[in-house]
Amino acid sequence: MSSDLGDLYQEVILDHNRKPRNFGELAGANRRAEGYNPLCGDRITVFVDLEGDAVKDIRFQGSGCAISKASASMMTETMKGRTRAQAEALFLEFHRLLTEDGAVPDPKALGKLVVFSGVREFPVRVKCATLAWHTLRAALQNAQGVATTE
Repeated sequence: MSSDLGDLYQEVILDHNRKPRNFGELAGANRRAEGYNPLCGDRITVFVDLEGDAVKDIRFQGSGCAISKASASMMTETMKGRTRAQAEALFLEFHRLLTEDGAVPDPKALGKLVVFSGVREFPVRVKCATLAWHTLRAALQNAQGVATTE
């Protein structure tokens, strides 16, 4: 990771950890899912107000490390207004960014989320960064049980 991207990564993670966007329960949410990362104990609940096929609103609450909270915060900012199909495509692109060696991020698809490419250098943190995403996926699929990163 270049020095500039590394600095931006740290800045973004710290900002979203200190001041998470869309944090708190969403009254009137018609979808919700709970997520748990057994590796480090992160817990999250994602609330979604799905209108037709689009994410009208989304919020999260829970506790976890800075990477987990920052990822959830940025995910909620990115998902508002997207369709379920767009959300799934972004989930796959984000997951590929963090898990595939040599993956070249698509800045157009990922936008600001590209800063998470630095997580790939810390494999133990990949599950922290993807927990909110797995939980959102479970909410959109109306899945039962707790979403995990396993």
